[in-house]
Amino acid sequence: MTATHISDGATATAPGDTGGRSTGTTRRTGAEALVATLERLGVEHVFGLPGGAVLPLYDALYGAKVRHILVRHEQGAGHAAQGYAAATGKVGVCLATSGPGATNLVTALADANMDSVPMVAITGNVASTAMGSDAFQEADIRSISMPVTKHSFLVTNPDEIAATVASAFHIASTGRPGPVLVDVSKDALVALADETLLQLPMPGYRTPTSPTPEAVRDAVELMLTHRRPVLYVGGGCLRSNAAQEVLQLAEVTGFPVVTTLMARGVFPDSHPQHMGMPGMHGSVSGVATLQKSDLIISLGARFDDRVTGAKHTFAPDATIVHADIDAAEIGKNFPAAVGLVGDARGTIGQLLTEWTRRTAAGAAPQHEAWVRRCRSWKERYPLGYDTPSDGALAPQLVIERLGALSGPDTVFAAGVGQHQMWASQFITYDEPRRWLNSGGLGTMGYAVPAAMGAKVGRPEATVWAIDGDGCFQMTNQELATCSVEGIPIKVAIINNAALGMVKQWQALFYSERFSHSQLPSMQVPDFATLATAYGCVGLRCERAEDVDATIERAMEVDDQPVVVDFRVSQDAMVWPMVAAGTSNDDVQHARDVRPDFGEDE
Repeated sequence: MTATHISDGATATAPGDTGGRSTGTTRRTGAEALVATLERLGVEHVFGLPGGAVLPLYDALYGAKVRHILVRHEQGAGHAAQGYAAATGKVGVCLATSGPGATNLVTALADANMDSVPMVAITGNVASTAMGSDAFQEADIRSISMPVTKHSFLVTNPDEIAATVASAFHIASTGRPGPVLVDVSKDALVALADETLLQLPMPGYRTPTSPTPEAVRDAVELMLTHRRPVLYVGGGCLRSNAAQEVLQLAEVTGFPVVTTLMARGVFPDSHPQHMGMPGMHGSVSGVATLQKSDLIISLGARFDDRVTGAKHTFAPDATIVHADIDAAEIGKNFPAAVGLVGDARGTIGQLLTEWTRRTAAGAAPQHEAWVRRCRSWKERYPLGYDTPSDGALAPQLVIERLGALSGPDTVFAAGVGQHQMWASQFITYDEPRRWLNSGGLGTMGYAVPAAMGAKVGRPEATVWAIDGDGCFQMTNQELATCSVEGIPIKVAIINNAALGMVKQWQALFYSERFSHSQLPSMQVPDFATLATAYGCVGLRCERAEDVDATIERAMEVDDQPVVVDFRVSQDAMVWPMVAAGTSNDDVQHARDVRPDFGEDE
């Protein structure tokens, strides 16, 4: 995706543009100028649903170079734009009309904001003369979305449409990425537009460049002198395409590495220095490595509560070096001894250079004993699961075999809940952008439309949505989109007839009082039949001995979507676990089974 660049209020042109001026003698409407801007910025795909206020824009899309994918619900458009962006690194784009169309995007906007996904949402609104009058399908979407977007624009002047859209792409994709809303009044879309202005002046918008040399020297000094360091790698490293730099830093220093839920694949799971994922459902070794460290080098991570557990008990002996492109994150949750404000890729490059200089001059870090301890935890407390005693299908087995049989280049998009955690635990991710999920907001219904967007962005890849029977029923209407538009995703439904994670918490913390967490039956709906009704291939699997054959059958289909109903044990739980609000020291390897770290102290 090509985006124009702005600095200190100045504008620059993208390759092939004309300095913002129309090349013909006929002036275009605001809607036509908007579509032309999308084309100039290199946008190839948009996900949307038309309505009255945005009809002028849809008329301008008729015959345009941009491919519009007609979704069945605006939330699906938003999550598809997210999946497209997360899988490709480009800016995802979605469209909606005024009122309910726009408000249906809010969940996806909030999700993208929490996970720093570059995305532009374009909505139509009622005419500017009707705003504030409670006109039909009027909603102040700019105000509604302001808390959950990186920025929100309202455009009522047709001359500013093209410049605002270009500015939205710049804001969404630079600095800390995020969603930007552009709301355009209907009268601005139909009026003739002067396109002289290429991009809005943004003198107050500054993106960090790199940390100061002094801060880098201080960080490396701490890295050299502490005995129990750990690289805490977060989603910022994914967004900045810093996987190679993370690998180099890890191998040069020899430090153990943990990767957050949002950073899976940034550092290879199979690497011997990888201790796993930290947090509530991380590996014992991942949790312990953070908790027992004396120096945490945080790279694009934000110390959220699911990683830290009870804050007052988190990593009590650790000094923190915090690198982040967003200065507001540094020190927000935990004080940092050194803050490194800048893009993760460049920051890690500076750390590598300074580390090499110091060690060449004779500095000798000593952390071999620490690395041995971390590896011993990984060996003693591996991830695992029990085969259900009643002969039911283990959900972990299904997901483990999906990872093994689908190939190393497969993209997985997960819903939210138990299946999300199992998909993170039992599939090996050795490359970035193969794992898509709703991390910060935890949005049920994310998987199917996100997988759809990922497949559009990466048509050569196999894309699996791993979903729960609860999540799937929130956005499964997008199977119709996939079927009609020729987007052959594959969906694995982990069907346990329950809202699994809710039920697990009720079992552990509410005396097994399963209040409204159990769904009536695995048969309602019949997912295989539903898939067929949507024009997809519908499969069902209930026995362990049929898992491989069922997955292989799904993999053979490449010309239409496939949905597999895996009917699994209703009693399986996600382990390890750190209960909410408790200390990471209290991590349980399995139910009522706590690791023994006493001999390591």
